[in-house]
Amino acid sequence: MHRPHPIVFLFLILPFGVMGGYLSVAIAYQLTQAGVSVEETAALVAASYIPHTWKFLWAPIADITLSRKRWYLLAGVVSAVGVFLTGAIPPEARALPLLYATVIISNIAVTFLAMASESLMVYNTDPQMQGRAGGWFQAGNLGGNGLGGGAGLWLAQGLPAPWMSALVLGIACALCIAALRYVPEPPPLPRTGSYGRMVMDVLKDLWHVARTRAGLLALLICFLPIGSGAAQNLWAAVADDWHASAETVTLATGIFSGVVSAIGCLVGGYGSDRIDRKLAYALYGLLMALSTIAMAFAPRTQAMYIVFTLVYAFIQGLTYAGFTAVVLEAIGLGAAATKYNVYASLSNMPIAYMTVVDGWAHGRWGASGFLLAESAIGLAGLAVFVVCATVASRRGRRPARAI
Repeated sequence: MHRPHPIVFLFLILPFGVMGGYLSVAIAYQLTQAGVSVEETAALVAASYIPHTWKFLWAPIADITLSRKRWYLLAGVVSAVGVFLTGAIPPEARALPLLYATVIISNIAVTFLAMASESLMVYNTDPQMQGRAGGWFQAGNLGGNGLGGGAGLWLAQGLPAPWMSALVLGIACALCIAALRYVPEPPPLPRTGSYGRMVMDVLKDLWHVARTRAGLLALLICFLPIGSGAAQNLWAAVADDWHASAETVTLATGIFSGVVSAIGCLVGGYGSDRIDRKLAYALYGLLMALSTIAMAFAPRTQAMYIVFTLVYAFIQGLTYAGFTAVVLEAIGLGAAATKYNVYASLSNMPIAYMTVVDGWAHGRWGASGFLLAESAIGLAGLAVFVVCATVASRRGRRPARAI
């Protein structure tokens, strides 16, 4: 089967990133400027992760019903509309209930877009290229995040009405559907009987992966706050602590952040193909913790805000590419959407709870407090992972028992 260049996965997942970036940067900045607290803004951003935490529950639908391309087409249209509605709602405190509903519904839709993209990636990637495929894939995710945040905020600041920027981004997301023509449709899963029977077959496939050493360690990564990148969700909301202007936020956490994080994804994906993928992920997580420690003790200036948010964005690219490489290595083929999304869903748990923790820590201890809290929790998670990986490695080297 012809395998496309992995850059196609960048365009397929781009709307996923745009939706997250638009909320966490453009909408978050507008909310805090309108008087909504950082803690309330963080809670709204964290709510967007709820569908991504539980999407494994409906992932089998994407595996055993429509084709991957049809799911992508449907989800792509709904996601584009969701991006538009998120920006069309007035960014003010009294509109928060409507924003919550819109954010959650549109993020449910974009989970199906991600499932279709992930399944297409799994079936169209050579095993030796899994790191690089993951790098391009996450470059689209994080690059789209920067595009949605930076371009979204820049357009919102420059156009007469906020809904206009949302419309531009919505159209850009819809155009990504054109990338489907460059990737082959994988074969459907075998029809083994009723829908219930096929779901059971999918769950058996998942259980087989979860029992392996690679599957268990990948599962552990999902729960631990290693390289979660949660601070990225609050850079716009805490910009005043560094005296950063709207233009600085737009460039540093938006456009430049998207470019830098995308480069980080490509570097991280290549690195994950060169050394053990779990070791690479651990190293990337360590770098992230060290970067937030350094930022906590650096001067509170606009220049330092730019430097450290971009450093953080690059390392976030490393960690996201590393995570995808670890999961691709563990899951194999079969019910790819379900298996990948179990891991992807669970991996959103530390992002969601660390976003809430960061917001709470900022309210209690200020900018340094939230940075040091994220660093300390990340290092603790890294220590747990290293211990578990070491134990699993030693057990894996034991000779088989004689029979």
